[in-house]
Amino acid sequence: MRLPDGEDAPSDGTLPSAVVQGAAERAFGVYLHVPFCAVRCGYCDFNTYTALELARPGEQLVGASQDTYAQAACAEIAFADAALRASGVPRRTVETVFVGGGTPTLLPAADLAAMLQAVRDTWGLTPDAEVTTEANPDSVTPDALRALARAGFTRISFGMQSAVPHVLATLDRTHDPERVPDAVRWAREAGLGVSVDLIYGTPGESLADWATSLAAAVALEPDHVSAYALTVEEGTALHRRVARGELPAPTDDDEAAKYELADAVLAGAGYDWYEISNWARTPADRCRHNVAYWRNQDWWGIGPGAHSHVGGTRWWNIKHPRAYAARIAAGVSPAAAREVLDGEARLLEDVLLGTRLVEGYPVSALSRQAVEGLVADGLAVRTDADRLVLTLRGRLLADTVVHRLT
Repeated sequence: MRLPDGEDAPSDGTLPSAVVQGAAERAFGVYLHVPFCAVRCGYCDFNTYTALELARPGEQLVGASQDTYAQAACAEIAFADAALRASGVPRRTVETVFVGGGTPTLLPAADLAAMLQAVRDTWGLTPDAEVTTEANPDSVTPDALRALARAGFTRISFGMQSAVPHVLATLDRTHDPERVPDAVRWAREAGLGVSVDLIYGTPGESLADWATSLAAAVALEPDHVSAYALTVEEGTALHRRVARGELPAPTDDDEAAKYELADAVLAGAGYDWYEISNWARTPADRCRHNVAYWRNQDWWGIGPGAHSHVGGTRWWNIKHPRAYAARIAAGVSPAAAREVLDGEARLLEDVLLGTRLVEGYPVSALSRQAVEGLVADGLAVRTDADRLVLTLRGRLLADTVVHRLT
């Protein structure tokens, strides 16, 4: 994962005065990045590290290893609160917390609980707060899941990816697909909501393989399903294998056929799409944290490589856990750079993100000619509420839609 370019971010973390405008009306969430994995998956370009990559015997830098990471994350939470207050942003109760990675559940449940408690002690949590952690199916136990539920976690998102062994092997996923039902059952017994993540378009995955994975996911009866097209990211092991001709590159036609199958299977099982790559049993089962991203609400991202957004200002932390930990220990911002979005950029993002949602985008804010053209081409419909909503074909060509609207 290559960080974007941007302007220098202040060492004290303060934000431009414009972020205060309308802040009280915007939702506030927290993202906690846990950058550790047992094994680096060949397709993944997220900011993750194995224990061997970080090992430095005798190192005392708090936050540079799994054992001390929670302490550094809690210190950044305190830094974030001070920076927001110094910027004049009114303190808001946190509505959603999302712990991602990496594999957050490689940390002891007590460490995840400590990070959540720091959020609670600093800003408070709304009574109906959504608190999610990602997990690999082989990284959880019944006891750990019960401990997370007791700590206030409400939801777990399992990286299932596929139910087919040869597809998992191509992705370098290490879990046994037969363990997934056990992990889901344990989460249910602990009182947690369950989401499963799937990936389609893996080299060598047939349409029948994808159908098998969809059937297995539906059989788990999760509350929520995410299905993402595989992107072969530059710099990954998978990219190198494709470049050498060892594996075929994913094709648009194959991924389109698999998306259409996913939508049909999930709809038939009672799941409604609410964002291009996400389906839920009911509106209450939607991932509210991710919906806040798509609606350009505010969130602070904690951890190395984490991204944040408050009132049109975006920033991103330095990537390496050791460099991150050193900044935190010094009491200065871990931000590598930031970007202050102008009106045109904010409108573009609004359209880009808003059109991904089932609620669509207000027609009044769009070009009438562009709207009429998209409707005529079968890429969108205009609802009774005068919003532009993508059709199935429009979802497949979402980038084209945004280009025509902007």
